[in-house]
Amino acid sequence: MDDARRHYLDLIRHDGVTLSPELAAAFAAVPREVFVPDGFHRRDGRLVMPADPEFLPAVYSNEVLVTKLSDGRPVSSSSQPSLMAVMLAALEVRPGMRVLEIGAGTGYNAALLTALGAAVTTVDVQADVAERARAALARSGTTGVRVEIADGYTGGPAGAYDRIIVTVGVAGISPHWLDRLAPDGLIIAPVEHAGVHPVLAVRPDRTGLTATVICPAGFMSAAGPLTARHPGSHPAPVAGLTDLVEAVPPRWDPPLTGLPYRDLWYAAGAWHRRVTHASNDVVVLDGTGTGGAVVTPAGAVLATGEEPDRYAAVADALVSRWESLGRPPMSAWTVRLAEAGPILVPVEWRHQVPERRSRQGRPSGS
Repeated sequence: MDDARRHYLDLIRHDGVTLSPELAAAFAAVPREVFVPDGFHRRDGRLVMPADPEFLPAVYSNEVLVTKLSDGRPVSSSSQPSLMAVMLAALEVRPGMRVLEIGAGTGYNAALLTALGAAVTTVDVQADVAERARAALARSGTTGVRVEIADGYTGGPAGAYDRIIVTVGVAGISPHWLDRLAPDGLIIAPVEHAGVHPVLAVRPDRTGLTATVICPAGFMSAAGPLTARHPGSHPAPVAGLTDLVEAVPPRWDPPLTGLPYRDLWYAAGAWHRRVTHASNDVVVLDGTGTGGAVVTPAGAVLATGEEPDRYAAVADALVSRWESLGRPPMSAWTVRLAEAGPILVPVEWRHQVPERRSRQGRPSGS
């Protein structure tokens, strides 16, 4: 097991993540297998049980482990470890801090937080998920975690917290979380943007609520008010567009991969409300939801639908704008949030292109 956990840390670091000594010690100390006693589904849908030879290698891989399905859709999981590490590092936890976690999952993330010295309250609206997390935390010998069955929107039982971490995709920030947040507090949350859930570091300040972008991510969506639609909502992702015709030839050789393509994606979503994704490509979707224009990683623009020329021109303009600004990375954006119905949502984006761009890798899934 020592070898497996050392390899585990290497896999997390291989995804471009810098682990502090404290965070490395937490990942090395907390037994992830205890939190998936009934097995899990891998990304390809295969069910892995504890008796299977691949169980422990899969547990100590840099993979999301899906632990609950509803109508074939994942509704609970143990997130990708490298993404968990990035979010925990951004949370800036210090020993003795009180942390509220929205989305208990398997309980593994709460156990990591306690290993960092935090006193944790974790809430989940799914009673069975909360009960399994509570049982797993007990089996692991973790103390200092309170597990509550509650709607994450409300924040669960009353209390004041130094940090709040959200482990489910949301459309915005609940005002109830702000009521619980101590002065100089911090919220780390994956907030919907162009069909995905980039992680934001949200801080109240004298001007209201502002955030910086931490990394790309894709999370399961929350239920209820946390996913409320609002005037700035992007369209939901679509499976794909048909009858696409090339309107603009490829402009990049080699094509953009990984972070640079996601940087383009983020910028396009900040500048246009109809940006989402289709089959993991950036798309500007028309009003029917069946047409529009796709921007490929090679920079080609493909269009279809009732107004292909119009949407191809929009997509091409978005790409050109991003290029002309020096390809600003996702981390260069500052976001202002404002009230929209039951939540506070992104309403304004500003970016600053660093003079020297440091491109540390970041994970992209959960």
